[in-house]
Amino acid sequence: MSENKKEAPTFYGGQAVMEGVMMRGREHYCVSVRNPQGEIESKMDVIKPAKWVDTLGKIPIIRGVVRLGSSMIVGMKVMKASAEMAGLDDGVNEKEASKFDKWLERKFGDKLSNVLIIFAMVISLAFSVALFMVLPTFLAGLLPLENYIWARGIVEGLVRFAIFLGYIFLISRLKDIQRVFEYHGAEHKVINCYEAGVELTPENVKPFTRLHKRCGTSFLLFVMLISMIFFLFVRTDDMWLRLASRVLFVPFIAGISFEVIRWAGISDSFIVKVLSWPGFMLQKITTKEPDEEQIAVAIMALEKVIEAENRGKVQNEAITVEALGQEQS
Repeated sequence: MSENKKEAPTFYGGQAVMEGVMMRGREHYCVSVRNPQGEIESKMDVIKPAKWVDTLGKIPIIRGVVRLGSSMIVGMKVMKASAEMAGLDDGVNEKEASKFDKWLERKFGDKLSNVLIIFAMVISLAFSVALFMVLPTFLAGLLPLENYIWARGIVEGLVRFAIFLGYIFLISRLKDIQRVFEYHGAEHKVINCYEAGVELTPENVKPFTRLHKRCGTSFLLFVMLISMIFFLFVRTDDMWLRLASRVLFVPFIAGISFEVIRWAGISDSFIVKVLSWPGFMLQKITTKEPDEEQIAVAIMALEKVIEAENRGKVQNEAITVEALGQEQS
């Protein structure tokens, strides 16, 4: 291994959760929540991908699908954890548990939580694909455009955008979601402050923008745009083949979208600014201005992740130095 090999910078990301924020680095993530007593409660965990997952995570396009799956699993875990920490999920006691609940507990034991998370992720994915991929294709197929297949692709893309924007607008009206959007804004502000090299305090963080180029909202918008362009070239008169293609190509489109937003996150070119603008406009809906208490929660989550990542680097360097010493002796 070359001693002069330049290490890639760590980009921290996150997710708004119930009454809090999750921040993650390369190997660790932390969820911090304002509990019912008004205190900030945090839980740390380590990201432990299997070797084959780690290998696939280095291949362009494929790594986007791998990281999306990883993010969804972590996201499901931290949403459940945040609800418990915030006192919003008191659980079900033994007397209230149904026969089905008890059967699941006996069947899966300690693995029940992971099984439920995977099940919830599958249901969520199926719902998203059905709503944003299959439904627009079906609706566009009802139009009499047999002689204008290219026009059907454009209509399908516009319907997909309309459903997506309508969905975002409707959920933004829910009171609980507005609180989550405030924490989403806090997450972005804290990361923007950190990436600007400014000390993380609520006063320093507050002036920073709540918009960010690597936001998941922008990623979803890129998925909509890239799918519209891609499916203009995947043409068929058969409705079932069209529907099947929309489902089968979802991983490929997600992988391409990941590469685009990854490039956008490290570039300040004019093209990136133009491509990022629609995502920023959408983030004005999915993020709200946070108060200082919400910012403090996001700061806590990021500081703990940075501390864990730096501690991990020191340990890895110590192991490397020890290994080199053994090789030389």
